[in-house]
Amino acid sequence: MMLLSLNVGRARAVEYTDQPEGVTGIDKRPVDGPVRISAPGPKGVGASGVAGDAVCDTRHHGGEHQAVYAVAREDLDGWERELGRALPNGVFGENLTTEGLDVSGARIGERWRIGPEVVLEVTSGRIPCRTFQEHLGERGWVKRFTHKGAPGAYLRVVEPGEIRAGDPVEIVHRPDHEVTVALQFRAVTTERELLPRLLAAAEALHPEALARAREYVEKYGA
Repeated sequence: MMLLSLNVGRARAVEYTDQPEGVTGIDKRPVDGPVRISAPGPKGVGASGVAGDAVCDTRHHGGEHQAVYAVAREDLDGWERELGRALPNGVFGENLTTEGLDVSGARIGERWRIGPEVVLEVTSGRIPCRTFQEHLGERGWVKRFTHKGAPGAYLRVVEPGEIRAGDPVEIVHRPDHEVTVALQFRAVTTERELLPRLLAAAEALHPEALARAREYVEKYGA
């Protein structure tokens, strides 16, 4: 398992975002390392956990529980075959393009060591939006991406440090529950009846997803 590519984005103006200034950092490109990874602070204030990476709409992106976004190269390869086009590393707006790691199959609270210093913890899956769809230029992309159910993983920073492309990735902690990124994604998008199952991940879960699960249980029961 390795970090195949480390990707950062610069803020640029586009016509398809509802960000107040009309800019987005979704167009991320591979960079040579090393790059500093650190906790960015709370959502709405903090942005990316990756130095030099632009997160422009902090209402919906960035912050402590969405500090870093990872996508498996194997998933990009699968989409290449389906879409019939090349998908370079970073095209999904991911900071980390991995190889040999089941990103969407990772458990909430799972911890990865990348290189000698950095430890990241899985919090949730990525919810697709209009900006993502228009960036890719694929009609109906939000629906198609959601149906696939392999959203990649958001991560929080447990131990900061520097990483670079080519660094090994090691799973250093795997919780004993069965709440994966893919399960969490389905629960908050298309299969709300799965929400009670998310509670097994407890505080490791992204706070917004945890709140939705608790609200569902309070209203409908476990």
